[in-house]
Amino acid sequence: MNTFNQTPLSNQSLKITMQTQPPKQQDISINSNIKIEDDRTGMSLETLKRAFQDNLFYLQGKDSSNATLRDYYYALAYTVRDRLLHRFIKTSRTYQEQDVKVVSYLSAEFLMGRHLANNLLSLEMYDKMSQVVKDFDVDIEDLIEEEPDPGLGNGGLGRLAACFLDSLANLEMPAIGYGIRYEFGIFRQVLRDGWQGEVPDNWLMYGNPWEIARPEDTVEVGLGGHTEAHHDENGDYRVCWIPERKVKAIPYDTPVPGYKTNTANSLRLWKAEASQEFNFEAFNAGNYDRAVAEKMSSETISKVLYPNDNTPQGKELRLAQQYFFVAASLQDLIRIHLHKHPSLDNFCEKSAIQLNDTHPAVAVAELMRLLIDEHDIYWDKAWDITQKTLAYTNHTLMPEALERWSVSLFGKLLPRHLEIIYELNHRFLENVRVWFPDDDNLASQLSIIEEGGEKKVRMANLACVGSHAINGVAALHTSLLKKDTLKHFAKLWPEKFFNKTNGVTPRRWILMSNPKLAKLVTEKIGEDWLKDLDQMRGIEKYIDDPEFRQRWLAIKQENKAHLAAYIKKTRNIDVDVNSIFDVQVKRIHEYKRQHLAVLGIINLYNRIKQNPNTEVVPRTFIFGGKAAPGYFMAKLVIKLINSVAEVVNSDPDVKGRIKVVFLPNFSVSLGQKIYPAADLSEQVSTAGKEASGTGNMKFAMNGALTIGTLDGANIEIREEAGAENFFLFGLTAEEVYAKKSEGYDPMEYYQHNPELRNVINRIAKGHFSYGDEKLFKPIVDSLLYQDPYMLLADYQEYVDCQDRVSEAYQDREKWTKMSIINSARMGKFSSDRTIREYCKEIWGVEPMKIEIDAYSQ
Repeated sequence: MNTFNQTPLSNQSLKITMQTQPPKQQDISINSNIKIEDDRTGMSLETLKRAFQDNLFYLQGKDSSNATLRDYYYALAYTVRDRLLHRFIKTSRTYQEQDVKVVSYLSAEFLMGRHLANNLLSLEMYDKMSQVVKDFDVDIEDLIEEEPDPGLGNGGLGRLAACFLDSLANLEMPAIGYGIRYEFGIFRQVLRDGWQGEVPDNWLMYGNPWEIARPEDTVEVGLGGHTEAHHDENGDYRVCWIPERKVKAIPYDTPVPGYKTNTANSLRLWKAEASQEFNFEAFNAGNYDRAVAEKMSSETISKVLYPNDNTPQGKELRLAQQYFFVAASLQDLIRIHLHKHPSLDNFCEKSAIQLNDTHPAVAVAELMRLLIDEHDIYWDKAWDITQKTLAYTNHTLMPEALERWSVSLFGKLLPRHLEIIYELNHRFLENVRVWFPDDDNLASQLSIIEEGGEKKVRMANLACVGSHAINGVAALHTSLLKKDTLKHFAKLWPEKFFNKTNGVTPRRWILMSNPKLAKLVTEKIGEDWLKDLDQMRGIEKYIDDPEFRQRWLAIKQENKAHLAAYIKKTRNIDVDVNSIFDVQVKRIHEYKRQHLAVLGIINLYNRIKQNPNTEVVPRTFIFGGKAAPGYFMAKLVIKLINSVAEVVNSDPDVKGRIKVVFLPNFSVSLGQKIYPAADLSEQVSTAGKEASGTGNMKFAMNGALTIGTLDGANIEIREEAGAENFFLFGLTAEEVYAKKSEGYDPMEYYQHNPELRNVINRIAKGHFSYGDEKLFKPIVDSLLYQDPYMLLADYQEYVDCQDRVSEAYQDREKWTKMSIINSARMGKFSSDRTIREYCKEIWGVEPMKIEIDAYSQ
């Protein structure tokens, strides 16, 4: 039996070998202590060197004389993946053999971030692989930076889904994530004269070493067409859907490992391809466009996340995307179930399906269709299975953000599903009228079909009716869901409603993002905190230790220096690392109120212009985030930020005391640079508008203090950290509602606040637009005459609160103590805690330990 030579090679001899010939093999004798698998995927330094060398040569076709950083990255990625596959395959096999109940998380987004560093840490390979690549004169951090961010999400929704998959694996819970393999993500954001520009995010250009294509599990998804009704041989009414076209859904699996566990769950993403990719008859007739038309039309479905839906074609594509991944995923789950069981009668006992927002809500109708039409299950039984299987997470309080599809579009694309929705709505409303005979208005509010004007399918209502559990994602959010957004469903089914406050994974957002801080914490309290974040409270006992505080502060300064270097390199802006790093990075939206922070910056700038010698605590204001391509006001806010930056950063009166920076193309990897460097986290949304937020948690875990409103998870963060360690301002949700009910007039604030008036006037008179008074007029008019998110009502409290921040920052010892407390008390906001609650209260899923043979550990 042969195996690879395990003799350690010097740097010089290794390179000579690679330049002259492929790696040699050497015969060895078999004894009771050696298996060939030890060498193939062993974890000794010598074996890892050989594996890395082999992958560079055999997979990349390179040696050290002509290998690029990308070649080295792929060689390293495949070396790590080989060792991950033992866990991945054994995990899947164990779930099948043990016939466990599995969580299926359906989400339009999975913002996973880079895989390499996460997998190195999870498999405890980081130090050894650092040494291996060092022998090639390569720094492992350079290889980590070589990996593109997977373009599978946009913001908090996708990052939450990724954190949940991490926690499910960390807690050894049987689970699989289902979504779309977007070829170009949402877009790569570039700045052009301060405006957002969108270019394709071709993250798959060079392939993806972490995914495994599974063409043998391909399914077909129908679209369009018509239905035909008939009675079967038993006289039962049956309906057959005849789709106009079919699209192939090809799955790609990515392993998601737990931290220092043997569990490696799967993220299964679907790629769309045409059932008939090439029309040979059309080609021979000279109609070359028609020859590939079906291929192009089908593949469009998985091209881009959230195509612009400002056109009828865009709306149709969005609905097709949502149905595509839901239909493929449900077919896949049914196939897996029937491989082990004779029928679908116990499907709900073996599958828990979570609908992450309304994007996958069509699963209610699709699961019913599959059960009734494809598997001949009677309606009542199918409905019982559907409701017991599905659960729904709501992520918004704004009624306008709850998806609604026109009945005409829905019927055109999914005719059978519309029939099913009408039928289940009819049965549901009949029950409502029986349950509440004296409430005529209730049925219209609960109806899945919105009447009046253009009829629409209310996807949130469909999800609520078709699920056994409905949850919000923060205590306030869930309370407001029950009181307002979904109040009629809460009246009908109070037992269905749960709160599951969001969380984020400390492995990605502390260990990987802030390794020096993680090392300090581990040195003081051990390493168990990474799997039980409540243990972080153990560092509070060191809060009065001057040496500990100094080390904590030094780590923060190093992180700020690292971010400052990135800002200089990418934006050519010099920032003061001793200034307050005041950060707001998130999706750009009016309710998130990035422009409130801009008003505060202009106010500070005005104070300096009035008295250039005024005392100012230096600030670096850092923004980041993408605006939806069709969202004009959000894009105008980005332009305003950059225009203010251009003026403030170059004004000699400012003397560098204020700097404003917009970092384009905010992503997971950029967030990993920003969160550890932040001093102040801006969470300033209008109270009652933010469902939860997860950026607020990442900042606080890394020692940033929060300036924020009582909105979303801010409330719970403040409760955990202590009111004295949180900078609070602004109206409460109740006060916002009351002011709007009374008749809110933003002009009153403008007229009675001289500083605010000066800020608005400076924008209106073109000071930040080269005298162009029209450029920012939409923002000015919105603030003065509508102000739907009540910036002017909160303005003065925000400015006063920022003054308190400046005062507090001058006492660095006290600030550092507050920073330590914020990190120490964030245990509640680990996604591990959130997932434990889901598993116990909604999914009914138990952990399954994965046993790995000794040779593959």
